[in-house]
Amino acid sequence: MTSLTTFHVPQTVTGTPQDIRLGQRMVESWQRDGIYQIAVEPAQEKVVADAYAASRKFFSLPLAEKAEYISDLTYSGYVASGEEVTDGVQDGSEIFTVTKDVALEDARVTERWPCHGPVPWPGRQYRDAVNAYMEQSGHVGHRLLQLTALGLGQDIDTFTRLTDDGWHHMRVLRFPAASAASDRGIGAHTDYGLLVIATQDQVGQALYIRPPVEGERRNRNWLAEESAAGVYEDDDKWIYVEPVPHTFTVFPGDMFQLITGGELLSTPHKVKLADDERYAFAYFHEPNFQAVARPLASTDETESLHYGSHFTSMFTRCYPDRITTRRIHAEDRLSVLDKLREQAISAT
Repeated sequence: MTSLTTFHVPQTVTGTPQDIRLGQRMVESWQRDGIYQIAVEPAQEKVVADAYAASRKFFSLPLAEKAEYISDLTYSGYVASGEEVTDGVQDGSEIFTVTKDVALEDARVTERWPCHGPVPWPGRQYRDAVNAYMEQSGHVGHRLLQLTALGLGQDIDTFTRLTDDGWHHMRVLRFPAASAASDRGIGAHTDYGLLVIATQDQVGQALYIRPPVEGERRNRNWLAEESAAGVYEDDDKWIYVEPVPHTFTVFPGDMFQLITGGELLSTPHKVKLADDERYAFAYFHEPNFQAVARPLASTDETESLHYGSHFTSMFTRCYPDRITTRRIHAEDRLSVLDKLREQAISAT
């Protein structure tokens, strides 16, 4: 266990010397620890508490009822324990995933863009509570990206221009108590997006991250032949992240590793099951579906990554048998995605 640095995020970021220094300290924390904490302001506490309460109410429903809330258009909705697999092994987490909520009459849905469609909400109360949490997290994420850009010596909008109308999404995670048979919550992995803002309840005993290790190569998870799933799973140098009241944890995903050319590394993490049931939220502040990311110092189109293709690839790989993946293949929606990728790259 290590003591993480905790930062207070300013209400606005304008590029002042104070903003630049704060961004530099945040970058230094990621490069040293792979993670840092941000303080939750008192006004945010109720939003967090409401989202937890609504989530506990949903997950208390019978399995058959929860399983009704899935989508064949998107990867939003319920994921049963054991349905998600990391490096070929079933994870114990039970999940409600929230992706971008796109109406059926939206042109992107009628034109068969993969992963687009409505969220199968189990009710208005849950929708409102989770949306409030995500909106709050989005405001924080925007400022964190501005500070990170300044900390890296870049223009303040270097990352936020990618996240305009971003493909922000969230995983609400319920972990059952450990059993004699298994204490596996989620296997070792990195997150495929840009920025992760997470919170966990106070049960603890669960979240581990792997800080940057000198001389250790980090797989480029956006390449199929270099998946980060399961890498270093049983090695040492994992750090236990103890729950700290009134904080969120923040760490970079694969897109930061790509864009910064490895100056920021995507942080591997894994979750063990605790002695008691526990809950966590992982919010992903993401590029636009049609955004194109490439290393900051590169103009080489071969290094360009179309975010929508990356997102779709990660989810079809993670859920090969899910009804959404089957529909994507049955309706040849990947050919639509190919055209979208070509259009996006040619426009950059």
